[in-house]
Amino acid sequence: MRATVDRPGLDSHGRSSRVQVRRIRKGDLSRTRDVLEQTFSDFFERQLGTRPRQAFGGAQYVHHRWLTEPWGCFVAEEDGGRILGVALAVTWGAVGLIGPVAVLTNHQNQGIGQQLIEAVEGFFHENKTTLQGLVTYPTSPKHLALFHKFGYKPKSLTAIMSRAVDRGPTRTPAPARTARVQLGARKFSTLEEARKKVALARVHRIVSGISRGMDLSKEVEIVDGLALGDTLLLERERDIVGVAVYHVPGVSEAPAGALYVKFLAIDGPGRRPEHLEQFVTALEDVALELGLTRVILPVYLRYWVAYSTLVKCGYQIDFTLVRMQKGKGEDYEDEAQLVLDDWR
Repeated sequence: MRATVDRPGLDSHGRSSRVQVRRIRKGDLSRTRDVLEQTFSDFFERQLGTRPRQAFGGAQYVHHRWLTEPWGCFVAEEDGGRILGVALAVTWGAVGLIGPVAVLTNHQNQGIGQQLIEAVEGFFHENKTTLQGLVTYPTSPKHLALFHKFGYKPKSLTAIMSRAVDRGPTRTPAPARTARVQLGARKFSTLEEARKKVALARVHRIVSGISRGMDLSKEVEIVDGLALGDTLLLERERDIVGVAVYHVPGVSEAPAGALYVKFLAIDGPGRRPEHLEQFVTALEDVALELGLTRVILPVYLRYWVAYSTLVKCGYQIDFTLVRMQKGKGEDYEDEAQLVLDDWR
């Protein structure tokens, strides 16, 4: 594992220094978060012409991801201990995901970002991932060029969609035929421990049906263990046919005031768009119970049926990212899959 790499560079005063890439330690967490937020605030200011009050609208990425995958989180540190850059990575079973990656603005174009990604690539190699990917900004040539150097190819857009929810009338009810396939929803956190193990096994079968070897068990368990949100299970006569891992505001990836879905999938056999409609309605009900005013859903646009269903449900695109990926499972996506996933 290339977890430590020394490279000559310049410090903040323009003097020769050395940069070391190493894994994140607990004492680095607050400084690492500051590097992410400062770097992306600079980026958004250049892109939009105005600096955001919060780079991610209150969403946080470092602490729980480090607890989930400490071996996949790296910092670039100069002499004297100052952190110049950060790269976070997780594995969903055989799928490895990079991001966020950030290098302080004044230290960019010195190869630090490449060093960080090299460390992440080593981590993926250790874990024998077969598909690796990320999302980045399609309007940023620098981001696209950086990941292209490591063999990542741009594929299609991911749309981050949202909808305001309230307790009043929402949208036109689904057609009457939907009643024949009415499904129930249950929170993972409400299950007894023995039942949780059974549920995780069923979730694993659903997820691995999307991409061979994909596994969301760690995501479900860390959300449950740290109370970042919960996992909603879609049931048909006590059989789990769908899963949605969601975050709520606090120390999670959910922005202030919003319920954010990290991953959602509905089982293949017999799935229909109205199942996704019902699942989305159940998530909106959870948001209302928690006093939240918005639901955020990500969708990869190659999952065209899922995207079209969200549009029908009243969701609109807030912004888009481009998915880049490489590996054996590069073209596994089926446009009929009812999947919502965010590779940030």
